[in-house]
Amino acid sequence: MIPIKIPKTNLLHRAYGKMLHIFSPYLSDELYLKLLFRHRMGCQLNLDNPKTFNEKLQWLKLYNRNPLYTVMVDKVKAKEYVASKIGEQYIIPTLGVWENADDIDFDSLPSRFVIKCNHNSGKGMYICKDRSKMNVEEIRNGLRKGLRENYYLHGREWPYKDVPRRIIAEQYMESEDRKELQDYKFFCFNGEPRLCQVISDRSTDGKIDFYDMQWNRIIGLLEPCNDVFHNSDVDFPCPISFNEMKRCAHILAEGMPFSRIDFYDIDGKAFFGEITFFPTSGLGMFSPESWSEKTGNWITLPIKQ
Repeated sequence: MIPIKIPKTNLLHRAYGKMLHIFSPYLSDELYLKLLFRHRMGCQLNLDNPKTFNEKLQWLKLYNRNPLYTVMVDKVKAKEYVASKIGEQYIIPTLGVWENADDIDFDSLPSRFVIKCNHNSGKGMYICKDRSKMNVEEIRNGLRKGLRENYYLHGREWPYKDVPRRIIAEQYMESEDRKELQDYKFFCFNGEPRLCQVISDRSTDGKIDFYDMQWNRIIGLLEPCNDVFHNSDVDFPCPISFNEMKRCAHILAEGMPFSRIDFYDIDGKAFFGEITFFPTSGLGMFSPESWSEKTGNWITLPIKQ
C-alpha cells in the first residue's frame, strides 16, 4: 500500500504559514480558519454550503458551541464526566493534579507514570518508564511551556479556549506482554460510531488504519496529520473489548454532530482515552479523496448557534 505524503512546502508557502501564525491572535475565528484552510488544504473553505468532512468540522468550530464540550476536552474534568456516563471502571487512575509545575513532588509518584497538561495535545507531555532516570527540571520546563500554550489559537478549536490550565499525572497503563498500546478511535457521526481508527507503532513507525463497525478493514482510507504515518502491512485482529468500546462510544457521542471517542484495549479491558471534536483540526487528508465527501455526508449540521 502506498502511503500518502503531504507535499513539501516551498519558501513562500512556509513564509505565509509563519505570518498567519504571528497574526493569528488578531484575526477573527472565521477569517483565520478561511486563511488556514486555504494554506493547508490548497482550496477555499466553503462555509455557506459545506460538503466535505473537513469543511463541516470548520463549520462546527464556528457555529456549534455547546459549553459542555469544554468539559469533555478537559483531561481532568472529562474523567468525572465520562465516569458519570459509562462508569468508573473505564477511567485511567489519576495520580495527581497541579496548577504549577513547581508544586509537583515527583518523589511521591510511582516509577512509571504519564504526566501532561489538561488543555492541549502533546506539548509538555512526558511518559515516564523509569523515574530514577528522569530529568526533573527538564520535565518541569516542558510542562511550563505546555501550560503557557494557547492551544485554541492553533486551529480555533474553541472548546479548549476556556479550559482551566492544569497538569495531570496518570497511572502508566500497559498490557501483560508490555507491547506498545494501540489506540482505538471511534469516529461517531450524529452519535453513531461508524469508523474505528487504529493507531499503532506510534513511537517507532506510526501507522493509521480504519475499520468499519463489523471490523472489516477499509483499504486506503487514511487521515494523517503529517507524513510520518502510513497504513500498516497487516490486518489487526478485532480487540476483545471492541463491542464494549463501541457501546460506550455510542453513549458518549449521543447528541453530537461529530465526535471522536478514544479507547485502549488492555488485556481485553476497555479504558477511556479522550474525546476529540476536530481530528487533525479538520485539516487531514483522505485517500481516495472521495472519502472526504462521503464522511462529510454522514455529518448532519445543526442549526447555527
